[in-house]
Amino acid sequence: MAVFRIERFTPLPAAEAWRRVTDWDRHGGTVPFTSVTVTTGLPTRTGTVFVARTGLGPLGFDDPMEVVRWTPPAAGRAGLCALEKRGSVVRGRASIDVRPTDSGSHVIWVEELRVRLLPRWADPLLATAGRRVFSRELGVLLED
Repeated sequence: MAVFRIERFTPLPAAEAWRRVTDWDRHGGTVPFTSVTVTTGLPTRTGTVFVARTGLGPLGFDDPMEVVRWTPPAAGRAGLCALEKRGSVVRGRASIDVRPTDSGSHVIWVEELRVRLLPRWADPLLATAGRRVFSRELGVLLED
């Protein structure tokens, strides 16, 4: 399994950082060749399902995810969103923590991925690529 972790400090209050990193539609605009569709409607909560479609034209794959934990930050308490990836190509988990700080918030994004047909020896390469793509994505989501 490929595992990577990304951390960002932002001057945004925890509630605003949370809103931005859990706005699933915006994720599609930050990852190349990817669109995101929320299939269970809004607002997001435990049980929400969304699908990231990556590809060009008919060539691509769906990455369906379900929110399995939804605890927004509140009154100085950290927020945690946990996702299960349930696709036929990509499986695994992701978590997004948003912790309030004295100067804004601290966002921690962790992904654990298994890609079908990709040999285990490629996991470090997948983790490196994932870290780059999602690091850029997180930066875009949090910029002012």
